Amino acid sequence: MRKTVRGLVRGRAQVVRAWLLRRVRGDAGMVTSEYAVGVIAAVAFAAALYKVVTSGQVGEELQGIVGRALNVQM
Repeated sequence: MRKTVRGLVRGRAQVVRAWLLRRVRGDAGMVTSEYAVGVIAAVAFAAALYKVVTSGQVGEELQGIVGRALNVQM
């Protein structure tokens, strides 16, 4: 009887372990639709960032920062 109970417990533990491993490793990445949405969002963000960086005010500020950095006395 003792061997039978031990075998049942061991078998159940293996089932639980396998289930937990599937749950942990089950979602390894994005599906194609998620990639598409991610790419569209990244392109939209890049376009908005490009517009901000190439605007007159921001361009002047960036040039000023770079100019001050290049003229630092060492």
